[in-house]
Amino acid sequence: MITDIEDFFTKGCGRCERFATPDCSTRQWIDGLNDLRRICLEAGLVETVKWAHPCYMHEGRNIVILGAFRSDFRATFFNAALMKDPEGVLEKQGPNTRHPDMIRFVDNAQVAKMEPVILSYLKEAMGYAEAGIKPPKEESELELPDELVEALDSDPELAEAFHELTPGRQKSYVINLNGAKTSVTRTSRIVKFRDHIIAGKGATER
Repeated sequence: MITDIEDFFTKGCGRCERFATPDCSTRQWIDGLNDLRRICLEAGLVETVKWAHPCYMHEGRNIVILGAFRSDFRATFFNAALMKDPEGVLEKQGPNTRHPDMIRFVDNAQVAKMEPVILSYLKEAMGYAEAGIKPPKEESELELPDELVEALDSDPELAEAFHELTPGRQKSYVINLNGAKTSVTRTSRIVKFRDHIIAGKGATER
């Protein structure tokens, strides 16, 4: 997977065999992705690479992450439970997503047309980061580490696979990740676990 931000916009995320080929999903949506990148940077967000995708931060907090797929490209917001969505543009990534968290685009020209709305949503999310406001904790049988929550928010395929695991297998990952001393280590472990989770296996299964 990529670690250089420019690679995403020129080659793709590096997660599949279509990386650095004309068939990569980023090629189809590159004009819209570049517009999203410009809007995020003009809003004052800090550009980073997380989970092989462009992630934009403010006040040390993840605000939005970009992704490209065969049928669409997306800007997905973190801490989506806080978003008011006055324009009704946010959608859920899938049936297991708790809150509408993404703006989905199916045409490159949509981004420019929606620029004022996108910018206002970014500013709203940045305001929560500046104020240190976080969503209220929701009732859950399993308390997921923040790094895992962020990874699931940013990766629809991983989220679907994780939520389809048995409770025992889900717990095995939580126990493993909670055993790590630092956030960096937890994030690294999640990257290594990705294929295992998608294969429907627990953390200790071969």
